Amino acid sequence: MADKTTARPGTRTGRASHVQAARAKLLAAALPHVAFDGWTPRLMREAAAAAGIGHNEMRLAFPGGTLDLVDYFLADGDRRMEEALAKEDLAAMKVRQRITRAVRARIEADVPHREALRRAITLLALPTSGTHGPRALYRTVDAIWRAAGDTSTDFNFYTKRATLAGVYSAVTLRWLSDHSDGFADTWAFLDARIEDVMRFEKAKASVLGMVEKLPDPFALLGRLRYRE
Repeated sequence: MADKTTARPGTRTGRASHVQAARAKLLAAALPHVAFDGWTPRLMREAAAAAGIGHNEMRLAFPGGTLDLVDYFLADGDRRMEEALAKEDLAAMKVRQRITRAVRARIEADVPHREALRRAITLLALPTSGTHGPRALYRTVDAIWRAAGDTSTDFNFYTKRATLAGVYSAVTLRWLSDHSDGFADTWAFLDARIEDVMRFEKAKASVLGMVEKLPDPFALLGRLRYRE
């Protein structure tokens, strides 16, 4: 009896699996050359030829062309970060330690491909890249927060991700120009930025606590209005 969990070539699951495999092969073939050639249509074509993937299959894997390939590269980095963090006991850490570790793990995922990441960021900064850059950044910081155990669904969900987007972007740019041993300067910079965020969160909580203790202004106005 055939294994029901095996994806058959003619089924939707089988086609999706085939496309996913083609994407992985294309990226693997492209990465060794990105540092020299950049993320270009020519790179995609040469990577497809090296991986034994035809033009139509290449277009099916990445219908948006080079930008789709870059997006897949960044998403793959998120995936590798999640795999690395799944092996660690993050639950035993404080929130600050979890976020610091997760950001570091995400950056470390691209250590073998630092120049590819640099060129990806440069490409996504161009106006012709549209919203690919912001969407990829949001996906990364969301993955970091989820890996750190965040389960918020209120307004904090968005403020946490917006704050971390600034931290992650700054730390990544610092890392791209870091030549210190073991990227020590980057990790010190990361610790300082997380400390800034923690101070901000404490200040925000203090202000909110004070506001909650203040009388309701609308209730006060109502009492003044109908005061006899």
